[in-house]
Amino acid sequence: MRRRRAQRAPAPAGAAGGAEGLHGATRRLTARSGEEIYGKFLLDVLQAEGISVVGMLENTNAAACRQAYETLLCWVLVDPFQKHGFCSRADFSKEPAFSWIRKLPVDIRTAIHHSKILFCNGYAFDEFFPDVIASSIDCAICSGTAVFFDPGPRGKSLLHGNLDEQRALEHALRLSDVLLLTSDEAESLTNIRNPVQAGQELLKRGIRTKQVVIKMGSRGSIMITKNTISCAPAFKIDVVDTVGCGDSFTAAIAFGFLHDLPAVNTLTLANAVGAATATGCGAGRNVARLDKVLQLMREADLNEDITLWTELTEGNSLRIEVSILSGIARNGFSENIVAVPVTKVVSEVLPMFEAVPVRSAVQA
Repeated sequence: MRRRRAQRAPAPAGAAGGAEGLHGATRRLTARSGEEIYGKFLLDVLQAEGISVVGMLENTNAAACRQAYETLLCWVLVDPFQKHGFCSRADFSKEPAFSWIRKLPVDIRTAIHHSKILFCNGYAFDEFFPDVIASSIDCAICSGTAVFFDPGPRGKSLLHGNLDEQRALEHALRLSDVLLLTSDEAESLTNIRNPVQAGQELLKRGIRTKQVVIKMGSRGSIMITKNTISCAPAFKIDVVDTVGCGDSFTAAIAFGFLHDLPAVNTLTLANAVGAATATGCGAGRNVARLDKVLQLMREADLNEDITLWTELTEGNSLRIEVSILSGIARNGFSENIVAVPVTKVVSEVLPMFEAVPVRSAVQA
């Protein structure tokens, strides 16, 4: 590994939105910090971004738990090929970080009730017992709060984990409004290599699933719904560091969901936010800046591979309409494939942000 950086751990499992301003759709976060320098720093950053924090302690030994708990430090390992891995003490613990929490605290239920989105990821299982995760999803559903779930790298191990983990994973996959996965993660959960077909399979298995979003790195992203398939190639950039790109991407998907944007518009924005993050170094406060996101969208320099998208979508089992973002006028597509000009998408998305004061992150 070429270098190591101390970063905060991936977004907390119970985060009603996310962290560091990017997941500003709900502006609320369940706290996972100690009272040492790192925890205080994290809380200061969240406060500066206008994100309220809800504590997780709710028992007679709260003071003792607080004193014993330390903020999780996560080492991000990056090699010369921009592949990265996370390492923290959570990797060596048999119990979740919040092992004393066996039911969802009242304050957390209230926070979920007042949120627009509950965002959970696979790292939740490093922090909470599976039944607590499942109950948070149930709470969101009862409150009318949308549920976003990104199984991440933990998805595969959870699929083959203990019975409680398997049940909670299935619960999240079936009851979430939006699923977000990489193409490899989608394949590991469905045994289907084609990401479009894998997304359709996850959609079919779901009870409440409205969108399945497949992240394909430098190739772009795909959104599958009941009636449409939408594809957006990535923006061309000089990659510095891909750490944090997935979380940044998710923030933009949440923005599009809350503002009811067309699928291609949402993917274009998400690709731009993820790409802008990749041009910087590290996550946390170094994620996408609004001015960089807008610059990428104005330049609209796409990494187009129409052959790839055509091959992926021609075999879609439902034969539904396919929309593909394109920077070039296209003819000759099959009758169910529509080319969407990037200039049209940019002209619709940019006005939503150009009047927003530039801050350290994209604002909802």
